[in-house]
Amino acid sequence: MAERHITNDDLVEILHLINRTYGYDFSDYSRASIKRRIHRSMDMSNLETAYELKFRLANDAEYFRWFLEVLTVNVTEMFRDPEFYTELREKVFPALATYPIIKIWHAGCATGEEVYSMAIMLKEAGLLERAKIYATDLNPLNIEKAKKGITSLQHVKSYTHNYIRSGGKTDFSDYYSAQYGAAIISSELRKNILFSQHNLVTDQVFNEFQLICCRNVLIYFNKDLQNRVISLFYDSLSPMGYLAIGTKESLLFTEVRDRFEVISAENKIFRRKKSSTSIK
Repeated sequence: MAERHITNDDLVEILHLINRTYGYDFSDYSRASIKRRIHRSMDMSNLETAYELKFRLANDAEYFRWFLEVLTVNVTEMFRDPEFYTELREKVFPALATYPIIKIWHAGCATGEEVYSMAIMLKEAGLLERAKIYATDLNPLNIEKAKKGITSLQHVKSYTHNYIRSGGKTDFSDYYSAQYGAAIISSELRKNILFSQHNLVTDQVFNEFQLICCRNVLIYFNKDLQNRVISLFYDSLSPMGYLAIGTKESLLFTEVRDRFEVISAENKIFRRKKSSTSIK
């Protein structure tokens, strides 16, 4: 079997077809990353050529729903990078506790594991009752899965280990019930979370937040889109609000880098400097 390959011209045509047919604009995503994911989708669906892929995308909406999941999947787990959560507890939560209503945005929430990690920490800090967590993702299938709060029991051992390392204060099993090989997140943790679809490429500010988490999403964007998204986050934060990004991501090349102060260089936590200026 010949190795599957799409040219740069093929890629432009595929992305244009997706935008024209389904309204998703991937033109400012990292070309290397999106090519890898397209090749993976072709391998998984046994398509040999760019022509076959374009035909399926143009004529099969169900195939596109599956294709979108492959294209936008993010590796995620509960309490991933435990040191990050430890620093949130120690350096960010004391400030959040001063607000009567705490608004948090998880952008690019994937299937919700990091959102539920945040809810657990808020509960342990006595802040969950006055917190509103807005969890958004480009992919509606991710949102459907995240709302259910169901994960495989085979992941629970590693989640428990991460939770303990992050400074967890109780038994992790208190936060889920086990049924038929699945772990179901407690309804108490889910009640203050609003899951909805949001496109970081095209959608605008929709609230003012004290904390925005967008971890391991920006790495899939080119520099121009990274800059636009970080500016969107800046405009979505309250003065002195916090922004958390992935450990391999940076504000260094963005227009707003000087409008943030570093809270944790290692775990990429920043605070918006006190200013009412918006980025246009």
